[in-house]
Amino acid sequence: MITSADNPKLKQIRKLQTKRERARTRLFVAEGEDLVEAADAVGLEPEMLLAADSADPRATAVEPKLLHAASALGSGSRLIAVYRQKWSQPGGDVSVYLHGVGDPGNVGTIIRSAHAFADGPVILGPGCADPYSPKAVRASMGSIFARPPARARFERLPGTRVAFVAGAAADYEADRPVVLCFGSERGGLPDGAELTAGIPMRAGLDSLNVAMAATVAMYEQFRMARHG
Repeated sequence: MITSADNPKLKQIRKLQTKRERARTRLFVAEGEDLVEAADAVGLEPEMLLAADSADPRATAVEPKLLHAASALGSGSRLIAVYRQKWSQPGGDVSVYLHGVGDPGNVGTIIRSAHAFADGPVILGPGCADPYSPKAVRASMGSIFARPPARARFERLPGTRVAFVAGAAADYEADRPVVLCFGSERGGLPDGAELTAGIPMRAGLDSLNVAMAATVAMYEQFRMARHG
């Protein structure tokens, strides 16, 4: 059992809370049974598994207060795993491109929605939050394992680029593959999209949170595909 806060494994967990360490090692942290089960479901084995109370034979036992102290969760954690990052290639009939989306919760939520409604990955452009940060991993609810993100620049996206902007018409026709493109509310998207589209709303509002907007747009593509 680990009984010292200076244990190398606990030190690594704490270091991986920083973007620099995640970039250097290509590792990331996932906390809680649900995320570990999601990784197991797609055959991903942890590089390290620490537990305060677990029957998992892979786990190294840790004093609960020490594991809680290493956790990124305010309430602490009883199971912390370390995994190697995976990245996809852009592709699929329907994928999503994000440009300058800096909130990791939004990035993780969109990865979750893409897992539900799209066959392609979430493609991250410049200025996006780290999808392997603790907040993004939690927001993905395990979809980060089944549907790893991709990286590409806007001008190199593989398909018809549909830019979603406030005030644009809702209806559009695009041959697949199609890439649904979303920028930050302040920064927007680069020029060059083949089509623009919007999401109709009741009077008085002209925008949605980017994760909500991306989910609505993906669901509409999913719905249209199912109903011909």
